[in-house]
Amino acid sequence: MRELRYTLLADGPADRALMPILTWLLRQHLPGWAIQPQWADLWQLPSMPNKLHQRIIASTDFYQCDLLFIHRDAERASLVDRLDEARKAIEKVAQVKEIPPSIAVVPVRMTEAWLLFDADAIREAADNPNGAARLDLPRLNRIERISDPKNMLHSLIREAAELGTHRRSRFRVRHRVHRVSEYIEDFSPLRELTAFANMENEIKRMIQSQGWGDQADVTGNG
Repeated sequence: MRELRYTLLADGPADRALMPILTWLLRQHLPGWAIQPQWADLWQLPSMPNKLHQRIIASTDFYQCDLLFIHRDAERASLVDRLDEARKAIEKVAQVKEIPPSIAVVPVRMTEAWLLFDADAIREAADNPNGAARLDLPRLNRIERISDPKNMLHSLIREAAELGTHRRSRFRVRHRVHRVSEYIEDFSPLRELTAFANMENEIKRMIQSQGWGDQADVTGNG
């Protein structure tokens, strides 16, 4: 079995939730391959690099891989601007060292938006899989227009937990965000979103350009 090892360089620790999504996509387009994810935990360094190109250098210094994913939340910037920012950072690094093939990951507006479509996964992450509380999830075609998807996801996880006032005050919701993505088995609904579709197309182009695996179009398979 062939193996592909990728590294995710993300904005913050909570964005580790992207890893199940990236692994799912790679398995969709590299069936039969062993996908080995790793997290660029630069927060353990004595001094965290500030600039994006510096973080790319640090990631490639400490985490060898076949493919590097560079995450930036769109936030108030446009998808195009964030993609251009990543491209320029990659080009700057390439002037001083060799780096692995790289793909930008830019959720609109932020990572949490891509986790707002699966009520069952939210209940599982809240440790209440059989809960009866109604979870008012946004329509998928509106997700990229939500101003604060992080706050919405946190609220949904709290509602799904169905805890009393005392236990709710001790409920650490931030540590459960990454668990939502771990419980989602099928990310294909996100193909309706422009940013997600753009990233998947980049992955397909990268696989083709690197000569990895079978290039059969598996779009639509879960």
